[in-house]
Amino acid sequence: MSEKPLDLAILRAFTPLDGLRVENVHALARKTTVRELDSGRVLFKEGDNDKRTFYLVAGDLELRSGERTVSTLRGGTPEARNAVAPGQPRRFTARALSNVEYISIDSDMLDVLLTWDQTGTYEVGEIKGESAAAAESDDWMTTLLQTKAFHRIPPANIQALFMRMERINCKAGDEIIKQGSEGDYFYVITRGRCVVTRETPLNREGIRLAELAAGESFGEEALISETKRNATVTMLTDGALMRLNKSDFDDLLHEPLLRWVDLDHARELIKRGARWLDVRLPSEFEIYHLDEAINIPLYFIRMKLRTLDTDVPYVVLCDTGRRSSAGAFLLSERGFEAYCLKGGLTENALGPGGE
Repeated sequence: MSEKPLDLAILRAFTPLDGLRVENVHALARKTTVRELDSGRVLFKEGDNDKRTFYLVAGDLELRSGERTVSTLRGGTPEARNAVAPGQPRRFTARALSNVEYISIDSDMLDVLLTWDQTGTYEVGEIKGESAAAAESDDWMTTLLQTKAFHRIPPANIQALFMRMERINCKAGDEIIKQGSEGDYFYVITRGRCVVTRETPLNREGIRLAELAAGESFGEEALISETKRNATVTMLTDGALMRLNKSDFDDLLHEPLLRWVDLDHARELIKRGARWLDVRLPSEFEIYHLDEAINIPLYFIRMKLRTLDTDVPYVVLCDTGRRSSAGAFLLSERGFEAYCLKGGLTENALGPGGE
């Protein structure tokens, strides 16, 4: 296999990438390359759990189930606008019938970008509304959404988290957190750099542990573990931070408003009068959806609340559970009886070729 730089227009040729905001497409492009696969080689095998989303740029792929050819896919056709045989574990084996070009994207990263794109567009304008913040790139948000530290925070609360964050400006030399102090805030760097140091019995001045830049976060460990700060963080340069207080962090961490259900429980709710609410993009919904499901994209929920019946329970779903958990959070916060399908369409094999 070989790789080459990615033309931004290539990403825009695929669904739902064409629905992402410009800054998020740019962020995705910086982390993606076009890869080449020789004829006869296998892209993925039936049964794989690779957590990757593949798009065919050029060439021909064969999809096989066992010894049977299910379909062929050619780059540049309308069918190739969609991800190649989505779903985990893989239901098919994808083999190159010619030399092919493709892109491979981390599925969790893509789903997080889609979630942020839809939760952030209409609700977080004030974060960037100040003159100083307006000049800052959205890169810090994109980077944060991809960090393991951020993934400790329930995806349903992405929108609420950003809305409750407070912006603070800092000067070089400012001590943001002190080793041994009580945990009070979770921080995200939006501009500038910080240094992390830890004092030891043999080094009172502190050992330099790390340097943090825009998009990186700190302070969550003490909040989660209910322990003292284990290091000191100091500004190396002038900059700005977003911070979330301990109370809000705890509230969002514990997901008090979410009710997860498995497929059997969800179907029982549907039999008793609940409705499926699919919060994916219309382009995703058109590819496949559950019978009688309502499609309201996540970013439209706030505007479409009046079209929903407050007396009807809703089982919210998407591909993975990330966007649907955000949707269920919004509905629950506004008094609806809302449930979220654990694992989404993908883990429950409810996509094309599934149940």
